[in-house]
Amino acid sequence: MGSDTAAQRLPWAAILFFSALVTLSFFDVIAGMVSEWRHDDDMSHGFFVPVVAGYIAWQMRDRWISIAPNPSRLGWILIIWGALQLLAGTLGAEMFIARTALLITITGILLALGGFGLIRALAFPLFLLLFMIRIPNIIYNQITFPLQLFASEVAEHVLHWIGIPVFREGNILHLAQTDLSVVEACSGIRSLLSLSFMALVYAYLSDPKSWMRGALLVLTIPIAVAANAFRVTITGILSNYNPELAEGAFHTAEGYLIFLIAFAGMFAAHRLINTVYGLVARTQAA
Repeated sequence: MGSDTAAQRLPWAAILFFSALVTLSFFDVIAGMVSEWRHDDDMSHGFFVPVVAGYIAWQMRDRWISIAPNPSRLGWILIIWGALQLLAGTLGAEMFIARTALLITITGILLALGGFGLIRALAFPLFLLLFMIRIPNIIYNQITFPLQLFASEVAEHVLHWIGIPVFREGNILHLAQTDLSVVEACSGIRSLLSLSFMALVYAYLSDPKSWMRGALLVLTIPIAVAANAFRVTITGILSNYNPELAEGAFHTAEGYLIFLIAFAGMFAAHRLINTVYGLVARTQAA
């Protein structure tokens, strides 16, 4: 009864009006993101981001519905800021600026209608929405190339160690029967982005400790990087015997398998952290 009464106090007409206005204003931006999710494998997880964020926000409904609206004028400033940023991003053909303007505008609307209490209650699902936006190319390129070099260097050392002759030039591995190029798609950024998003969602759904989300998010970086280096190494071993195994459906299936292994590593890290946390807690209690 209390939640129903609180829900009736929310300005639903204003919420629906602003939702329609944002959809109309950012239609081209949203359509561009959806197209990117469809055609760019690095951002294929984008389809799940708004759905999962919406589901988590709905799970929190008893918390944020019970908050008495306390509109803030700062919200209108953010709305205007978002509109100007959308204009700048559209005129300058800078997609990252235009897309983040969508999140600024949504935050501004929530702040203008519900106040800071509503923003605090929905902070986590709002943060998740960042994962539906592609990293700016200037940052993306700074990340992917070192990852390519790291994966190829690890593969070189392991292949030498197990007795497979290989010569590395940058991110290219020269094997006896073929050359293996560690391109951007094999840099590991794809699994890093997807695994980071899954780590946050997994921690939220499986662990009541809020700090666990940050801990698993940090740990996904070495886990994803190590898993990708392992993938490149396995690809080098297989292609040394049959170059066809380094491409096509088999290579794609290998990528999915390595991602599952990385997720299992994240799950194991979670169990390990909880084990250590439990031991420390029991020691302090004693």
